[in-house]
Amino acid sequence: MRRLGALLIDWVIAAFSAVTLAGVHYPPAPLDQDPSQTFIIIGFFVLEVGLLTGLVGFSIGKRVLGMRIENPDGRPIGVPRAILRTLLLTLVLPAIVMTDDKR
Repeated sequence: MRRLGALLIDWVIAAFSAVTLAGVHYPPAPLDQDPSQTFIIIGFFVLEVGLLTGLVGFSIGKRVLGMRIENPDGRPIGVPRAILRTLLLTLVLPAIVMTDDKR
């Protein structure tokens, strides 16, 4: 439940950032009318979550809810890996892919 809460917090922050910085309307126009608005919000989400997770080990939502993403040695996972992880998250792929240790 905390993961969903963190995702919601991060999405709201990304949407607010896109509205403020890129002039996107919220809610965005339907995909069949103007997909660019939705993709701009997704871009803000990937940048925010990917950069923060890669550099410090948590996004704003994860920090608020006391979660952290780290390597087995306790360090953040790095920006490239965090960006890839976040891009996969936007495809809902991690929900169906899990390792033996439930990660």
